[in-house]
Amino acid sequence: MARILVINPGSTSTKIAVYDDEREIFSKTIEHSAQEIAKFDRIIDQYEFRKELVEKTLEDAGIPLESIDAIAARGGNMKPVPSGTFEINDAMIEDLKVGVMGQHPSNLGGVIAKVIADKLGIKAYVVDPVVVDEMDEIARVTGLPQIKRKSKDHPLNQKAVARKAASELGISYEDGNFIVAHMGGGISVGAHKKGKMVDVTNALDGDGAFTPERSQRLPSGDLVRLCFSGKYTEEEVMKMLVGRGGLVAHLGTNDAREIRKRIEAGDEKAKLIFEAMAYNIAKDIGAMATVLEGDVDAIVLTGGLARDGYLMKVIKEMVSFIAPTFVYPGGFEMEALRDGVLRVLRGVEEAKVYK
Repeated sequence: MARILVINPGSTSTKIAVYDDEREIFSKTIEHSAQEIAKFDRIIDQYEFRKELVEKTLEDAGIPLESIDAIAARGGNMKPVPSGTFEINDAMIEDLKVGVMGQHPSNLGGVIAKVIADKLGIKAYVVDPVVVDEMDEIARVTGLPQIKRKSKDHPLNQKAVARKAASELGISYEDGNFIVAHMGGGISVGAHKKGKMVDVTNALDGDGAFTPERSQRLPSGDLVRLCFSGKYTEEEVMKMLVGRGGLVAHLGTNDAREIRKRIEAGDEKAKLIFEAMAYNIAKDIGAMATVLEGDVDAIVLTGGLARDGYLMKVIKEMVSFIAPTFVYPGGFEMEALRDGVLRVLRGVEEAKVYK
């Protein structure tokens, strides 16, 4: 039996869990107030503060650090890598501290895990980090050589739910073809071909369906004219794209539950916008079906928005002709991190080396 500590830092919380093999024996979301976070100039400066909270939470739960056999952490913005489980090494720590692909709280996961693991004399890993990039070269090409499509999405949860669907179908993830739509504050739709995510909509930088708070794909000419209209600063435009776009821009809220109440009360505008988001997600799923040349074993819908039955109904009605559709509401990041480490410990796969 292996005891695994899982660490998953977010913007205002740090989720931790402890598993004996697949069995969860403890989990907690440690909340961080805005005042606590505001004390730190840089995200990476938070690691000691968060590490001490992780250790104290385990101590209060009666779980000795010495009982931990391995640590799994959410991977952050290091250099792009293929999917898999990577042992955390010094090169990775340096890149996470610098944030070579950007600053994000997920950068803290590997740093915290390595410090604790070194103290215990055990190994720490990241699994399918946010910078996983398995896109086919043809998928990167745009109409301008100065701009390439990038892989910025939700690989950890996308691959976790694709594996769930594969298990239900009685096949392995590596032997199947799947289209996965992760739908939360950010939305990404990926084409998974025989174990690799060969194409995916960029969840952050203006690719794919609009989301609860991101405008995403826009007519480029209109966007250029808006940028040079003199009405908005660069910062204001960026906030329109990420944070104040999508449902927020149209309806003033990113809360799907509130929008559903409006729809039920007869708000036709709310109905149009909500269904337009579903329409665009379904359109992206259809596009990924062409990437897989129609050979699709399953479509998988996941993320927080997958809890909304009405949204799922609209999407499924549009895409069900392509392949069987599975719905896995919420996220499965903690289990996915655990399973990645278990596959290495059990010799099912070999830990990759980050360079």
